[in-house]
This record gives sequence, structure tokens and C-alpha cells, in this order.
Amino acid sequence: MTKKMLDALNEQIRNELYSGYLYLSMAAWFEANNFPGAAHWMKLQAKEEYEHAMRIYDHVCDRGKQPILLSIAQPPSDFSSMLGIFEMALEHEKKVTAMIENLCRIADQENDHAAGVMLQWFVTEQVEEEKAPADIVALLKRIGDRGHGLMMVDRQLAAREG
Repeated sequence: MTKKMLDALNEQIRNELYSGYLYLSMAAWFEANNFPGAAHWMKLQAKEEYEHAMRIYDHVCDRGKQPILLSIAQPPSDFSSMLGIFEMALEHEKKVTAMIENLCRIADQENDHAAGVMLQWFVTEQVEEEKAPADIVALLKRIGDRGHGLMMVDRQLAAREG
């Protein structure tokens, strides 16, 4: 594995951990604002992001390299609404998709087929990662800020299995 590939994978480990930290911050807002279903959904999302980071971490270790854990920025904590949070989550996932696509380009440039194969899992995963918040955003836009509708969505989000 080249230094360029290793550095890019270390950066993505950080990005995946930041994603988890961001979703945990969103969960905390939902908890504080009495949306336990949405908090549950975001906590599961945070756990998933940690698993993504560990998938890359394990790949680096399996290749005989040492992952270097980079510092993680503090995520935002002041949110305005359930819709605003899920819109932010969708935009974040679009950024992550671009990061994964960039990693695929680096793997191609560095002729790193092992990294390329590992990254294909992420390419597929990002389709789901964007679809889930996009579906929730569409639903929230349909119902607006009405209390009963938000409560129904919150109940639906509580049903997510992890």
C-alpha cells in the first residue's frame, strides 16, 4: 500500500468517525426535544458509522500497516427541527459519497486493487446511506411541522432495527 493510499484511508477513518459523532450529536438533540424514535434512528446510524471506520481500519491492519487516528472535530449541536437535521444528514451523506468516490480514484491511480475491492462495498453502501435520509426528508416535507405527523414519523423511526 502506498503512502498516498494509506494517508487517504486514515483520513477516511477520521471522516467515518466524525460521521458517527455528528449523528450522535443529532441523537442528543432529538433526546432533548422528546423525539425518542428519531434519537434511536440516529444512534443506530452513529453505530453504523463506527462500523464503517472499523472496516477501513481492519483493511489497513490486514495489509500490514498501522492506522493513524487523526483528531475529530466537534460536530454542531444546535439544530432547529427534525426536517433540518435530516436535510443536514442527507447533505453529509452526499459529501461522504464524494469522499468514497475520491478514494476509489486514488486506489485506481495507485494501482491498489485490494483497496479498490474493499471500497466497492462502500460504493454500494452509500446508495443506501443517501436513500434513507432522502426518504425521511421527503416524508417530513409532506407533513410539515404538524405535531401529530411528527409524532407518527418519530414512531416510525423508532422501528429501525440495528
